[in-house]
Amino acid sequence: MTRPTTHILRLLKWGRILARHGALRGIEKDRNTPPQVKRLCRIARLGTIQPKVPDYAGAFREIGPAAIKLGQTLATRPDLVGEEAAHNLLTLQDSLPPEKFERIYDEIDHSLNKPAAEMFEYVDPEPVGAASIAQVHRARTSDGRDVAVKVLRPGIREQFARDIETYEWAAAHLEALGGEAARLRPQLVIANLKRWTLRELDLRREAASASELKEAMAAVEGYHIPAIDWDRTAGRVLTLEWVDGIKISDVDALKAAGHDTGKIAERLVLTFLRQAISEGFFHADMHQGNLFVRPDSSIVAIDFGIMGRINRQARLWLAEILYGLTTGNYRRVAEIHFEAQYVPSYHNVDEFATALRAVGEPTRGKPVSELSVGQMLDSLFAITRDFDMQTQPHLLLLQKTMVMVEGVATSLNPAINMWDVAAPYVGEWIRGELGPEAALADGLRDRMKTLALIPDLIKRLDDQLPKKGGAPPPPPLPEIELIWEKRKGGNAWRYTAIAILAAAAGAAGMWALG
Repeated sequence: MTRPTTHILRLLKWGRILARHGALRGIEKDRNTPPQVKRLCRIARLGTIQPKVPDYAGAFREIGPAAIKLGQTLATRPDLVGEEAAHNLLTLQDSLPPEKFERIYDEIDHSLNKPAAEMFEYVDPEPVGAASIAQVHRARTSDGRDVAVKVLRPGIREQFARDIETYEWAAAHLEALGGEAARLRPQLVIANLKRWTLRELDLRREAASASELKEAMAAVEGYHIPAIDWDRTAGRVLTLEWVDGIKISDVDALKAAGHDTGKIAERLVLTFLRQAISEGFFHADMHQGNLFVRPDSSIVAIDFGIMGRINRQARLWLAEILYGLTTGNYRRVAEIHFEAQYVPSYHNVDEFATALRAVGEPTRGKPVSELSVGQMLDSLFAITRDFDMQTQPHLLLLQKTMVMVEGVATSLNPAINMWDVAAPYVGEWIRGELGPEAALADGLRDRMKTLALIPDLIKRLDDQLPKKGGAPPPPPLPEIELIWEKRKGGNAWRYTAIAILAAAAGAAGMWALG
């Protein structure tokens, strides 16, 4: 087990980096920041030269790969880091200088069942992309197929494990401060981040996710997922079909090639809705670097390390919330929040509906170009705070992906109205799910299950009844001994001294970890 001294020293190093980039100023001024964290922020920035404009993305990039992933998550959390920081973090690209090719080739050579020379005719030494976790090289297989080979950076698993353990330690101490810090549940945020990154660090799981999504989207025209080469895939190496196309971020090139960028933007939104609402399984890393457009205008998605799942009940609620917001049915949206137990029952449904109206009405019918998404989110988070709505970590991936999709769609068509595009699809899905035919089918299925369970129905009644609430049970959290709970004497004084001298123990690191 890592000693508290080690965690504090790591946080000291990260806190100084944040201070040098001016990333502590906003946290220190935020009225919701715990006083203890504010004091640490002031200590952390002593002796540093800070830029006038904070560079949050630069700070997270300098801290390292795990911080890049954390920064991308926090980009969707203006309630935690503020609108300014969230906007800056949206520019955080998951890219680092490439690893030496010799080390990458050794990973390929030792990870597959056969030597790399037998599996590949050649592997291009120049990577086509180098991210924080892995890098990708173009290659040709021994049977003459062009493929992309994704390889984990050597030592990356061990580095992530070290950093995330410190995130857990810091989040536990932050949450123990109570108040707003406890409501935002930083430990659950880190638990979800840990789960997502562990998936990314096993490329076999990424291959399985790509294969599953390819099956789910097989009937959808204009959306393509590369095929997996399972013979050349292992825990540290993923080989998949090479796809030629134009990066979806290169709008000028798309127009020059004769593509209708408005239709591509609409297709992107609809394919995301199909994944999230219809399938309950979606690509959760849909930034511009992971999307291409083929000559036939179909969208190609790559990089399936981060995937999201939503159960059927939560998808029904989500669809009704989206549809209610697009049609102005704020009463129904409010009721869903109470049914899902997102808002405590001691609050008033009608009052919550009125608060939602105050956020929703100014945005209806306007193109994205005329809206301040940051201002809208800030208003929404203020409402959830007023109604004691706790953060729902199981929806963070969905929120993050929606922000990404909106950003890409807007770059393709600045006048697109996300609500207008979503409403017809969501409405049709709701009718299909909640209409007479769906209700009848569900009723028959439930009756058959009940008949089959009659012999032990009474004994297992509690297990068979549907559970309330939209959120899945939280993952188990690590047991972390708080530093101030240690007995007096012994090493306690050393921990306290280091904590004071640690210059914020990563002040923003701890507050942002929420």
